[in-house]
Amino acid sequence: MRILGINALFHDPAAALVVDGRTVAAGEEERFSRRKHGKRPVPFSAWELPELSARWCLEHAGLRAAELDAVTYSFDPALARPAADMGLNDPWDPLRLEYASRAPQFLAEALPGLDPAKVVFVPHHVAHAASAGPASPHPDSAVLVLDGRGEAASHLAGRFHDGKLDTLAAQALPDSLGLVYEELTEHLGFLRSSDEYKVMALASYGKPRFLPQLRQYVHPTGDGGFRAHGVDWAALAPPRGKHEPWTQEHADLAASCQAVLEEVLLELVHWLHREAGGEALALAGGVALNCVANSKIAAQGPYRHVWVQPAAGDAGTALGGALHLAASEGNVPEPMPGADLGRGWSDEELRAWLEEAAVPYERPDDIAETVAGELARDGVVAWFQGRSEYGPRALGHRSLLAHPGRAENLERLNRVKGREEFRPVAPMVLAERAHELFEGPVPSPYMLFVHDVHRDWRERIPAVVHVDGTARIQTVDERQEPLVAAMLRGFERRTGLPVVVNTSLNTAGRPMVDDPRDALECFGSAPVDLLAIGPYAVRRARAFA
Repeated sequence: MRILGINALFHDPAAALVVDGRTVAAGEEERFSRRKHGKRPVPFSAWELPELSARWCLEHAGLRAAELDAVTYSFDPALARPAADMGLNDPWDPLRLEYASRAPQFLAEALPGLDPAKVVFVPHHVAHAASAGPASPHPDSAVLVLDGRGEAASHLAGRFHDGKLDTLAAQALPDSLGLVYEELTEHLGFLRSSDEYKVMALASYGKPRFLPQLRQYVHPTGDGGFRAHGVDWAALAPPRGKHEPWTQEHADLAASCQAVLEEVLLELVHWLHREAGGEALALAGGVALNCVANSKIAAQGPYRHVWVQPAAGDAGTALGGALHLAASEGNVPEPMPGADLGRGWSDEELRAWLEEAAVPYERPDDIAETVAGELARDGVVAWFQGRSEYGPRALGHRSLLAHPGRAENLERLNRVKGREEFRPVAPMVLAERAHELFEGPVPSPYMLFVHDVHRDWRERIPAVVHVDGTARIQTVDERQEPLVAAMLRGFERRTGLPVVVNTSLNTAGRPMVDDPRDALECFGSAPVDLLAIGPYAVRRARAFA
């Protein structure tokens, strides 16, 4: 059965293709359109579809739209209620719902040959849940979904068995942990529904001194649900203007919100375990991108295994919707093969791009060793290899790499990318070496947990150690990522350090690089020393001599 999954209504539009329960391709529209997050999550943009990523998914599989058995849309307007009835201040929400109801016709227009009758509405949180449990290495798992909002709820707790979901709890709006975090993001001068990860980073610089006040508005209810709305943020700390410096009050407020979020999540996880049992928990929804909270769940929760969907935000519902329908039709979904589900190019195609760009390049005997040498000399490397990642993390396919042993490289990379000075960068390390340097959940291939850095390593790899002594690591399995593993081994031979700095290959406000043109444009505009694109190396010293 050939199913194309679509996420479009709120933000992070994406498409994914599932064939007979197997994930074939997935891509986010922002990587094609070059618009961060694809669009803003406002009702006026709800009609926009991930046309480019959907067409690519079909092209990748050699399919025409008419050959699809179904298309899923990860929102069911029949389940929605008027925003005012749910306690939400969103006077234009009826426009969003009107667009959602017309999605079959819009999709048929975008994908010529598609019969609109083949479009199936999948409830938003069911799609989130299906992107987690069935896609994880532990298909028969408990699942917890938390985000800003779906049709009428902000949360789902349940359990999967043989690909089928048993829903145990759901929290009705307006109570929403995701919306509370979004409100704080805006209050602190960041872009709502985009920069929540900046609040998480800022929290490490503060103390949770506003926690007692926040608990009045945000707390578990003991029945698998919670209360989370009505916070008067200005009564706790003044709002920050977009270009104003942050203060200790702002950091303390971020720390307090992070702390109350973790308290509620832990209670929800313990409740779910009491109801559903089992050893494995799968997480999805935008809140599951909070790697600090994920680590608390892994360390203090009752589950032996905690797995987080790498595209945990709304983009992941494209895949989840397709997997949900596959299971409903008797095709038991296969676990995700990895996050590298996007576009890729052959060596010959990459060479043609370089020739067209008229940049000097070389083909060294071993690109991994060439990059290891450049990093050991303290060069910054743009790493473009294989298929692009699904989700917001760079996982060794579209990355900026640097030497972790130089503390100044944190500031250097934040300058290259145009980011705030408090933002950390991440280490990548071979999975079998991770325990020597870090304490926390291993393996961690999707960079969705934080780990304590062992004290004897903090001074050796200062560029990747956050202010609180932690790092958001990516573990590398040599069987799945042989080229990245070879680069790491080459770097260690030269420096004695088994870690390399890994951050996303992009600059502030722009999506992660996806195709060769994006890579060349980023290389040309940022002070990067070497572009490793497939087996080829482009050196700044030669390209801009």
